[in-house]
Amino acid sequence: MSTATRPYPIVQDLIESFAGWLKHRREMSEMRQLDRADFDRIANDLRIAPDDLEELVRHGRHAADELPKMLEQLGISTEALGRAQPLLLRDMERTCSLCGHKGQCDRDLADGTAAENYHGYCANASTLESLDRADLAPRCMR
Repeated sequence: MSTATRPYPIVQDLIESFAGWLKHRREMSEMRQLDRADFDRIANDLRIAPDDLEELVRHGRHAADELPKMLEQLGISTEALGRAQPLLLRDMERTCSLCGHKGQCDRDLADGTAAENYHGYCANASTLESLDRADLAPRCMR
């Protein structure tokens, strides 16, 4: 629904934001109710460190939303990369989720300058550069 068709877009946006926050709080509560052995077993099944899993849950489901946008600006197909190298893409998503430079990344993505600037702050920079140098990155059809 566009803002033109919603009667009170600001109120609706606030309600949706609050609903998302409540859902995230419930997810955090459910995670905290697990005993440590169960939590560690889940982390092991996912092949990540328990501390990383806890941090990923804390950041929420949208913590890696920048990665597909970055890949697109670099001309790399997220879908094709996921098919060709799913574990690499998953590791890149984890790295992006835990990144401390979201503000800079979001600004560069919005400005369309991420491809020129990501080297200075992106935790995935070396991986992205390796993909490009090795020509392993499936290219987007533009």
